[in-house]
Amino acid sequence: MIEAATETMTSHRYSLLFECFQIGSLCLIWYSSSAAGNVIVKELLEVFPFPLTVTLAQLLSIWILCVPLMQIWKVPSPEYLHQNRIYYFKVIVPLAIGKFLAQLSSHVSLWKVPVSYSHTIKATMPLFTVVLARLILREKQTSTIYLTLIPIVVGVVVASVTELSFNMTGLISALLSTFGFSLQNIYSKKSLKDIAIHHFVLLSLLAKLGFCLFMPFWFIFDGYTIYYNEKFHEYKAMLHAIFFLTVDGVLSFIHNVVAFTFISLVSPLSYSIANSTKRIVVISVSLFILQNPVTITNVIGMSIAAIGVMFYNKAKYNQRCAQHKEAILPLVRSEPNLTPLKHDDLSSSHTASELIARHHGLLLESRPSNDSYENQTFKDA
Repeated sequence: MIEAATETMTSHRYSLLFECFQIGSLCLIWYSSSAAGNVIVKELLEVFPFPLTVTLAQLLSIWILCVPLMQIWKVPSPEYLHQNRIYYFKVIVPLAIGKFLAQLSSHVSLWKVPVSYSHTIKATMPLFTVVLARLILREKQTSTIYLTLIPIVVGVVVASVTELSFNMTGLISALLSTFGFSLQNIYSKKSLKDIAIHHFVLLSLLAKLGFCLFMPFWFIFDGYTIYYNEKFHEYKAMLHAIFFLTVDGVLSFIHNVVAFTFISLVSPLSYSIANSTKRIVVISVSLFILQNPVTITNVIGMSIAAIGVMFYNKAKYNQRCAQHKEAILPLVRSEPNLTPLKHDDLSSSHTASELIARHHGLLLESRPSNDSYENQTFKDA
């Protein structure tokens, strides 16, 4: 018996170590792909200023690479969506459009401002999420959550005022990107709660629809400009752009797949903290590699915004726990009192003859009368 208990504890320890190793490996891949992707996009947009082309290349890479991934993973096809095509127009198409526009705005912000400043602006996502959840879902937040938004706003304002490479187009694009991703999260929560679909299938659908819907706009804007720009007709420049677009597309695919997998393994609080840590890693790596000029006040503003996001995640988790307890407690309070009556209490309140008479009366009342059956047919009975 002792040996069995020892084996159980050993197996539990090994499973816990494997889970920690798995989550740590995913975080490492997630942070590395995100930081490398942001740095490559920034360097690419400096010599190839076409954010629409970069966005479409990422969506095309995700769409192509998701096909063998779903075959290897043996992901079932979304039968519900095939049976009900209206959800393509009601849910999937708006999500694809929102994802494309948010991703395009993100690339415009990376084109106009440094990576560190762009990700500092994106730290305002909790602010947009709270406002949109209030307007769309009618969700009320606790006062603690509203207070945690103050350091986020203060940090972003300080970082914006002290940013040496400030650009209004980059600021507005980063805010639009953050608003788009927040709206996409809210809309997914509102519309996709009844749709059973694998996250890899959803990722592939959004990438496919986004690419097909906005590819005609590429011929009008970027395609026309690239065709008549002799700078990009050179073999070396064209090969350089195609190489970096391909690498960025693969990194974007890895980033999205790891992010979806990480969500399915950890709690929402752990994912939010990991996402905040990823933003700090991206900012630090971009400052180290790209050598963007920053001031001490600028770094302080970024730090205040990041700390505010962590406090917001903790307050949001506490609110969910409190709502869960409130949902359980009424059920506990409404349980009937099943305490058995003692024989002394029963005999003191009623005499034996009264109890016997009541017992026989209940039996007689519970018996079906013959008259009720006489007036019914066999089918009715």
